Amino acid sequence: MTTTAAQKIRPCLWFDGQAEEAVNFYVSLFEDSEILDVMRWGEEGPGEPGAALMITFRLAGTQYQALNGGPEFTFTEAVSLSVDCADQAEVDRLWDRLTADGGEESMCGWLKDKYGLSWQIVPRVLPDLLTGPDRERADRVMAAMMKMRKIDVATIEAA
Repeated sequence: MTTTAAQKIRPCLWFDGQAEEAVNFYVSLFEDSEILDVMRWGEEGPGEPGAALMITFRLAGTQYQALNGGPEFTFTEAVSLSVDCADQAEVDRLWDRLTADGGEESMCGWLKDKYGLSWQIVPRVLPDLLTGPDRERADRVMAAMMKMRKIDVATIEAA
């Protein structure tokens, strides 16, 4: 595989040996997603020959890189991937898949997947409700959201 027409800027995600597994999982979650290129260790270098070193992939049309860089660095909530979800069904599907097998729920639509990467699973209606002209409603929506882990669309719409 070869990478063509690369984005000018691509986020690079640092993994400790699970990059290929993680990328395969991520591309299974979103349409317009695929692995574009895999650079593997050769006989030279510290990595196991044939193991993935760098993977270039696309998630929902955006290119990323995944690097098997080792244990020196780990993910923190300081960087997250925010996902615009069309409806509650998409929120539920992604939430369930990303928190499975060791993922962790957090607050206000945030979670960590089993690889430690933070995600914001955001129903499309939420930003509209929070920034709409009715400031009292926006405050009620914010108060409701602050009590949630996974965002419940019906509850925030009713706020």
